[in-house]
Parts: sequence; structure tokens; C-alpha cells
Amino acid sequence: SGLMYSSKRLYPFRFTKEHLRKKRTVIPSSTEDEELSQLLKLYNSNKIRTTKYSVLSFLPKNLFEQLHRFANVYFIFLAALNFVPVVEAFQPEVAVVPIILVLSVTAVKDIWEDYRRFRSDHLINRLLCRVYSSKQKAYIDKCWKDVRVGDFVRLSCNEIIPADMLLLYSSDPRGVCYIETANLDGETNLKQRQVVLDLPFQNFHSRLECENPNNDLSRFRGYMEHPNGVRVGLHNNNLLLRSCTIRNTETVVGIVIYAGHETKAMMNNSGPRYKRSQLEKRLNTDVLWCVLLLIIMCLTAAVGHGLWLKNLKDPIFETDTETSPALAGFYVFWTMIIVLQVLIPISLYVSIEIVKLGQIYFIHNDLALYNEQLDSRIQCRALNITEDLGQIQYLFSDKTGTLTENKMVFRRCSIYGVEYPHKENGKDQYHDFGFHRSTDPAVTLRLLIQTNTDNVVGRLKRKGSLLSLHLCVQAKEVVPDPELVRKLSWLCSPVKPLSDGSSGTPCSLELTYITDFFLALAICNSVVVSSPSQPRHVRFSFSPFSALSTPQLRGSPRSFTSRLFSRGKTGSFTFSPPPSSTTDGSETGQENNLESSTLRRKLDLPSREDGGGAGQTETETEDDVDDSKVDPDGFGEKVEDVSKEVDCESDTDDELLYEAESPDEAALVHAAQAYRCTLRGRSPESLLVDLPGIGSLAVQLLHILPFDSNRKRMSVVVRHPLSGQLVVYTKGADSVIMDLTETSKGNTEQTQKHLDSYAREGLRTLCIAKKVKITERSCCWTQLRDWRPTSPFCVTCVCSGTTGILDRLQEEVPETIEALQRAGIKVWVLTGDKKETAINIAYACKLLRPGDELLTVTCGSKDACAALLQELKLEVQRGGDRLMEPSAAENRSESSSSSAADFILVIDGCTLDWALQEELKSDFLELSCRCKAVICCRSTPLQKSQVVRLVRDQLGAMTLAVGDGANDVSMIQVADVGIGISGQEGMQAVMSSDFAISRFKHLSKLLLVHGRWCYSRLANMILYFFYKNVMYVNLLFWYQFFCGFSGALMSNSWVLILFNLLFTSVPPIIYGVLERDVPADTLMELPELYRAAQTAKIYVPSMFWINILDAFYQSLVCFFMPYFALAGSDVGDLSFGSPINASALLIILLHQVIESHTLTWIHMLVLAVSAASYFGFVLLVSLFCVTCSPPLNPLGVETLQMSQPLFYIICTLTTATALLPRLLVRALHNTLNPASALTTAQMDKVDSERYCKRMQRWNQNHRVNRLPVSADNPGLERSIDTVVS
Repeated sequence: SGLMYSSKRLYPFRFTKEHLRKKRTVIPSSTEDEELSQLLKLYNSNKIRTTKYSVLSFLPKNLFEQLHRFANVYFIFLAALNFVPVVEAFQPEVAVVPIILVLSVTAVKDIWEDYRRFRSDHLINRLLCRVYSSKQKAYIDKCWKDVRVGDFVRLSCNEIIPADMLLLYSSDPRGVCYIETANLDGETNLKQRQVVLDLPFQNFHSRLECENPNNDLSRFRGYMEHPNGVRVGLHNNNLLLRSCTIRNTETVVGIVIYAGHETKAMMNNSGPRYKRSQLEKRLNTDVLWCVLLLIIMCLTAAVGHGLWLKNLKDPIFETDTETSPALAGFYVFWTMIIVLQVLIPISLYVSIEIVKLGQIYFIHNDLALYNEQLDSRIQCRALNITEDLGQIQYLFSDKTGTLTENKMVFRRCSIYGVEYPHKENGKDQYHDFGFHRSTDPAVTLRLLIQTNTDNVVGRLKRKGSLLSLHLCVQAKEVVPDPELVRKLSWLCSPVKPLSDGSSGTPCSLELTYITDFFLALAICNSVVVSSPSQPRHVRFSFSPFSALSTPQLRGSPRSFTSRLFSRGKTGSFTFSPPPSSTTDGSETGQENNLESSTLRRKLDLPSREDGGGAGQTETETEDDVDDSKVDPDGFGEKVEDVSKEVDCESDTDDELLYEAESPDEAALVHAAQAYRCTLRGRSPESLLVDLPGIGSLAVQLLHILPFDSNRKRMSVVVRHPLSGQLVVYTKGADSVIMDLTETSKGNTEQTQKHLDSYAREGLRTLCIAKKVKITERSCCWTQLRDWRPTSPFCVTCVCSGTTGILDRLQEEVPETIEALQRAGIKVWVLTGDKKETAINIAYACKLLRPGDELLTVTCGSKDACAALLQELKLEVQRGGDRLMEPSAAENRSESSSSSAADFILVIDGCTLDWALQEELKSDFLELSCRCKAVICCRSTPLQKSQVVRLVRDQLGAMTLAVGDGANDVSMIQVADVGIGISGQEGMQAVMSSDFAISRFKHLSKLLLVHGRWCYSRLANMILYFFYKNVMYVNLLFWYQFFCGFSGALMSNSWVLILFNLLFTSVPPIIYGVLERDVPADTLMELPELYRAAQTAKIYVPSMFWINILDAFYQSLVCFFMPYFALAGSDVGDLSFGSPINASALLIILLHQVIESHTLTWIHMLVLAVSAASYFGFVLLVSLFCVTCSPPLNPLGVETLQMSQPLFYIICTLTTATALLPRLLVRALHNTLNPASALTTAQMDKVDSERYCKRMQRWNQNHRVNRLPVSADNPGLERSIDTVVS
């Protein structure tokens, strides 16, 4: 509120346009300098407008956009041509009706879409925020649209940032602000932003110079110049971006730098994606064929008219004898272009758009694609490629978060070379989360999630907070290992003797490893601690402590844990006591008890009496000590009692919520919490941690080295709370950590064996390492980025242990992949995980089967890669020759290439670099095509996109890529169809995708059912449009042979225009939206039908020409049967055309009925309305129209014709004769040559039903107990029934 500003001293120069083009200058909007005020007005306001049109610009702009479509230009040209008297075919006002109708329908659709954008803009612009007013000397409410560059804006927790602002103040004592960028880039983890350094906010009169607006979200450059001339650099961490949300920070204040459409969010808003489908490309080719056909027919008429005039002798009717035959033929050419214009389907493009909107509507509202748990349905972001879903040949899938849940569960760990398998935890996870399916995995999963999360989520929702995806409640999911609990119980006793470990009791070195292991899990992270009972912005943090001394148990000697880190009996692990420690244990205990209580008052932590926290740690530990005194063996309480205490502790600790940057990080913190090593608070310099048997410890945090893709590890530098030494805790990939540790330390060989075992089980592995620094000079933290065991400042560099985290497989993934493979779709897995993990997941999801042969490609050089690829190609070819025996070739369950049944290619990222080079990519592609599946391990995002592009371009195959994270965006955008999964890694993949789903299992319904339907519907509808247009145009063409090719008509011009535009256009639209050639249940049970549709290729050149020939045949029948029936009579032109038009209408409508597999009341109603509209229209014209179609007079023609029986006889015979061949061919084809895939699948279904019945009868007579499901036999399905063992 004490803002002051002086401008004359800072800005003695003028701001030229050249200066503004190079960079942006920002000063507070409260300036009194008129020139500076004018400068700020040059920048955009914060009002956004995403609409295309305004009231004045709509008509010209929309018309201009529609003229980009060639068909519209063509029909406008024909309408204008009809105004030329020499070539006029019918009334000019009639000629403009089709194009006006088409343009109007498209314009109405554009208006509706633009109105939706207008409403959205209006709501956003009317949002309120607090802006500083220099007149009122206070913050007042303003709409977002009224915010301008230079305004000071104050925001509170959970508020959305209205514009790009420079962070000037934060209520956080560290000057930190947390933001959530989910609305911008989809990432749900919290990001930190820092207040500008050395900022005198109370008297702000500085000048800001920064770069001009751009769309780079990761870059911001500039500086702030203070009145004394000092400049402070600005960077991306100082910038708060529009659309982000303030989290975990009570109040922030910033100055607006970019507003409105100049913000980075708006500059990155590219709108919905547009892709051209393969069907649309084929459609354009066929339109060109129709244009060629039109030109041929018009040339025929022109030549015919010229010859007719030349050979005409003594005409009995009036004719133009002054015009030469050649010129008259030229005029007739353009007249016939107008007459036969409907050969080009003007309404087809509009109909396709309407049909696709209808298809998307039904896909969007399919309950089978709805996720009730997330309240999420499928999103159709690309509106014009629905039919491509039915032509997919290759599917490229990510693993983590796509095939798996990306919800990590602590599954196993190894400490000091000793493995702790957590068997009970493994059983619960496999059973509850459907890694191996139970009877009803969906219900089981839903019940478990409700049990764990309903209370927490309910409280958060009642407070109006948005729960982050990483607010995991995984502490209850970790069942502590009894052996590890027993060893941890030693830390709770002050009197238990040390041992060398030979008698079954843990030695001091092992306990040191265990303590360091869980301490590293708790503190080596960037987790933010919060509480569901507090508002979202309340965070557990505290001020750093001036003195850090070893905490003690009240009324007892120094605890066992404290002695463990200071007695110096552990060889290389010799820890000296901290300089400030005292030998008087009682005094130290009292001081630390006082310090701990003071700390809790600062944190305002809930006590255990309130249902959470560890406020009574000392009291409970005293009880433990008393129990240990009674026990003569010194073991204290039983392991079961300790387990109960751990469970009780977990229940109380669940009041803490951890917001982590990744699910892995959250799982490790929750695992430490399950063993009573709880992270309770965080400040810039300290961490508050509870350790078993000790209570709350303040760990001095000296530096953090965050994880990056080069180091592949994260490190924290702390002062050990017990020994006082400088310690670096590191966690990261085993491939990096194991190379950095000493092989002689910490049973490295045994740990490596455990790592390999975890990878084979499909677990995600992380290594925990520790090193102790002996010199303060190494506090130059940048040296730690490349530390090695031989570093001079390291006395110890050891691996404390390793963890195995289970990434649960999503439900129904094996069934989905099996169905896709049966449908003829090749599934490739592109993942960044290590080879063993990817292979195990591939086995679990049935991508690999026990009989398949793995081909592993791992090379260190390009030459070795080339040689290995050639060798594997020969091996696959030999295997294929063996499988080409008749028994194998007749295997119905295999794909078209029999060798693809046995071989699975596995290639790592380094080798993939060589394989994708120009010289080797053909060999790699040939080998991959001969394999049933390909697994690319350790692949980068760039490699993923390169693999997809290779298959798409070289094979010309239809590709689909599915992923859930930012690393999948590139391959999603490269593929013909990109599908994003809204998972744990944010929404980047969804925002870049064509379709977005919530579960991998939805792919089967989306592709096998909706994809096949959409392709079949659109392909048949397009063929039908071409057929009906060609059929009707040919009627006009045949008539030219009897009127001297003069361009005369035997129909009312209004009927000619409206016949294809209105009377026969609605039925194919209904067909395109509602047609179901095969029921959904059948398509799901018989995925082979998807491959059969691909093989049949409904919309191919042969089918196009077959329909064109059928249209020619039907037009001949429809024209010449009435011609011969009425030959010799005195009927006029319109009377002759009446039965022809009626017959053509009936033929076209009934043709649709023959081709339809689904006839509902909607279909019948539309067909009836179409027929009734035609007959109603012609009757009205016949009754009331006298001069509607000069020079012809339709008055009384139709009423006379429809009153005669001959009219109905002609229509009936003509319709039957025209449709009989198609009806017979369709019936014979379905009877004599049914789809082989359908027959095969039906036989398999019958065989499987017979097999099930036999097994049921056998089970009734032979009951054998089933093996239990566990981690040792995961392949068995859990069931209470007994089956064959």
C-alpha cells in the first residue's frame, strides 16, 4: 500500500518505435508522467477475444473462408454462368439456390461455434481480481479485461493468474510462490517461483526492461533497474504465467508484464487440431474423376449438338440458323455444364461434416468409454479423422502410465545387501489392484480407492480445493516387512547391546545403513507437506534452527540410535559427535525436548490426542523402554506389537499429505512414513523428520541438486542430525549410482543381484547412496554434479540400498492387447524403462507369450548393429520357413505373416540410434515387420517419434500412438492418429492428441467398434452420394439424345435443383450416423472383423467404379422403360419426365434400404418424409404454379399423371428392374462368399463354448485345490472356485 514512484529521474529519454520493437519497457501504471502513460497504452489490454468474427466482419470473412473450398467456387461460377443468356439452362434465380443453401448451412454452423467461443471469452473477461488503485491507495476489484500492463495485482491461494506477472512479493518467508500449471501445460506437480532479489517493494519505483512477447514457456529474459542505477537480472523463475493457479501460498503481488493476447498462454493457444483423413484424400481424387466424367458428357453433348445442327434440313420448328454449328456447340458445352452440375456432389461436403459431428456425439456419450472414478469421458479433439480409427495397422504405446497405472507402490527393498520382500504387501497389491485379475477387478479397485481416499478427498472438496494427482494416500498400501520392523525396534531401546550380527541381532553397521536408508527416502526429495484439515495454502514449514544437537529421550540415557552414530565402532563409518553436543545426556534431553516442543508450536502440528502427528513420541518411547527392561533377552516388545505400533503410527500420519513431483517420489516418502520415518515439515534451510525411537529431528539442508536427464539422479547436501557431519544423500537410476559407488562397500554384488531380480519382476528400481564430506571447501555445490568415488573431499561413497516400486498394470490391458492383435493391429511398446522391466510388463500384459522367441538387439557400434540385424533377419526367415507348414499356415489365430507369431524384437535406445540411420533403417524395418511385436527400451522422445515416422512413411501404414506424458507428445503428433491418456503425468499428451481417453482398455471399444463403424458409415455414404448423383445426372444426359443435344430438360427446374440437394440428402446422413453393420457386442467378441473390414477396403477405386457402373445401368433402366412405355403417345416433356423422376426417387431411396444393415424407426421415418416431401412438392407446384419454370408450364401435369394407373405401373416395374441385379448380387455374395474371418471367429466361439461346457462337467467330478496367488506364482488367477491345476 506504500507504493511510490518517480519517473523523471529514471526516464529522461523518449521511447521510439524502434526501441519498442527490440524490447519491452514496463513501469507502474500509477505513473503521473503523461509520456510514460501513453507508452503503457501502446500495449495490449488483458481482454481476450478468440472469436473469428464480429457483427460487421462475419459476412465478408466467412464468405472468404468458404471460397477456399474449390467446390464452392465451382458452384458460384456455375450460378454466375447461368446469368449469361446465351448459355442459360434455366432461371438464374433457381441456379443460385443450391450454393446459397450450402453456404448458409455452413455459415450457421460457423456462427454457432463462434458464439460458443464468445460466451467462453465473456466469462473469462468478467472474472475478478484485486488491482492496486493509486487514487484509492488500496487494492480494488477489477475485471480481468480491465487489467493493463504495469498494474499491481494481488492474488490469494487457489486463485488463477489473470496475466503474465513479475513476482514482487510472496507471503512465504523464503520469497517463494507455488503455482500449478495444469491449465497451461497439463503438469499437475507444483512449481516454485521466486520473488525478484533485492527488491524494495514498499517504495517501488524501478524500471523493467524485458524481451518482447513470445510463446516460449521456459524462457524469460530481462532486468530491473533501480533508481540508483543497479540492475537486477530477471529470469523465468520470476514470472507468473496467465492461467496458472496459486497454490500453497497465502498472498502474492506482481506487476503485469504481458496482458491479453500477448501472454505466453494465449500465444500458445493454437486451437483444435486439423488433420486430413485418408478417406478425405481419396474423396478428392474421386471428385476429380467426376469432373472428368462431366467434361466428357458435356463434350459429347457439344459435338452432338454441332453435328445435329449441321445435318438439320428444313426444320419444322424454330431454330437459330445464324449461329454456326461450332459456336452453337461451344454454347451448349457451357449449358450442359450448368444442367449436369449436380454430378459434382455439392451437398456431400456439408453432409460429411454433419455426419462426423453425429459420430463424435455418440462416441463422446458412450458409457463404455466413461471413467466413473475420475468422472472423465473421452475427448474428441480432432473432428475430422474419426474414420481413420477403423484403419489402424500399427499401434505404438508407451508403458508407464499407459499400460500401467503410474501409481507407484513400494513393493520391495534391499538394505546392506539384505532383501526385505514385503510379501504381505505384494499379495495385497496383486489382489486389490487387479495386476492379476480377480472376479470383478473394477469393483475391487473402486472399493479400495473409496476406502483409502473418500475421507481425505471429501474434506478437500468441501473446502473447494483441487486435489493434485500426486496427493497419494499410499501409506496404508505399504505393509511393513516383519524382519525390517524387528530390526527397527532396536532403535527404540537405549539399553540393547550392540552385536556383530552373528546371533541374529543386527550389527551397528547394518542399523546405520537402515537408518540412513529411510532418512534418505524421507529427505532426498522436493515433496511439499500439507494437511487435509488445513486450507491448501497452509504448508508445514519452519524457521531454521540456530543450534542442532542430538535429541534425547526424556528421563533416559542417550538412545541407542544416538550412540550408534557416535561410538566409532563401525570401521569406515566412524562418526564424530557434533562439536556442540554435550556429554550430559539428561541436560541434552531436556534441551531437545524443549526444542521439539517449541518446534511443534511453530509448526502448529496436530498432536496424537487430536488424531495425528507425533506429539507424544517421548511418552510412548518411555513405555517401550520399560517393556524392554522386563524382557531378559533385551528384545523388548514382540515384532507383532511393533507392527501394530507401526500401523497405528501410519494411521495417525495419514493426516499429512505429500505433494510430489512424481509418483515414484511420493511412493518413497510414504514408504518411509510407514516405517515411522516421517517427513513433517520443510523450510529453505531445514527439514523436520521423525525417526523411530528419537522423535522430531531438524535436519539442516545445505543444498539440493535436482534430478535431470543427464545426471539421472537427485542429491541433497545436509548436516547429519546425529553425527553433525556433512552428508550427501543421492537417489537415482541404478545404472548411474552403481557406477559411482565403491564395489567393496555395502555388499554391492548382492545389491546388484537384487536389482536384477526386481527388474525381472517388472519393478521400477532406484538406488540410494550416501557419501560423507570431510571438508567445508567442497561446499561449492557445482562440484558435486560429477562426483566420483575418488573425489578428494569424499571419505565414503556407498550404496545404502535399493528399492523396487510396483507400477500396477491397468485393468484389462492383457485382454485389450490380445483383442488388438487378433484385429490385425501390430502393437509396439516404446518405453524409457530398462529392458528387463519392459520385457516383464510385456509378459504381464500378454504381449509376449511363453512360446514366443525373444530377439534382443544390443550393440555398441554401427557395424555390429548392421551385422546383428542381418543375422536376425536370416534367423527369422528360417523360423518362418519352418512355420510355413500347412498345419501352421492354417492357424487361424495368427496374423497374415506366419513368422510374426514367434518372434519378438527387443532393442535398446543406444542400438536404436544406429538402426534408425539411413543405411540401416531398411534392415531394421524389414526385421520389425517380420516380428509379432517390437519393444524399444531406454528410448528417448525423439526416438519414439522417429520410429513412428519410419513406419508411417516407409510402409504407408496407418499408425496410432498412445501415451500419457510429455515425453510422448512428439510421437502422438507424428502418428496418423494420436491418443492421449489423462494419467499421473499431467495433460500434455492429452492437449497434443486427437482423442483423449482415461484408460488403455478403452482403445478396444474405440477402435474395434467405433472406428470400424465410422469408417464403414462414411465410406458407404460417400459411395452412395456419388452413385445417386451420377444416376440422376445420366437421366438428363440420355434425354439429350432425343432433343438434339440442346440442353433441354424433361423436368421442372426446381425439381432438378432440389432433387439431390434436399429430397435425397437426409437419408444418407442418417445412415452415416446410425448405421451398424455388425452389433457392438459381436465386434468386441470377434476382433477379426476389424481386420476383415481393412482387407475388404470398402472405399477403394474398384468399389467407386462399380457404383458408377451400377448408376449407369439404373439410369438406363429408369429412362428407357418409361420411354418405351410412353412411346407413340402425346405426352409432353414434363409428363414424360414425371414417372422418370418418381422412379428415380424410389430407386435411390430403396437402394439405400438394400445397403443398410440397420433399419430403425428413425430410418423409416426419414425415408417416408423424403418421399412425401418430393410428392408433396411436385403436387403443390402442379396445383398452384403457372410460371415457376418458364418456358415450361407445370400446371396440372403431376396431378394428371398421378391420377392414371399407368404412372404407378411404370414406377413399380422400373424400380424393380433397376434394383433387382444389386439385390441378387448382394444376396448371392452374402450366401456363397461370407467373410472368412467371421466364419472362423464364429467357429472359434462355438469351440470355446463347447470346451467350457466340457470343463464344467469335468470340474464337477474332479475337484482339486488351487494354488494361492502370490508373487511367486503371479500367473495364476485368484478365484474361490477350484479348477484344474
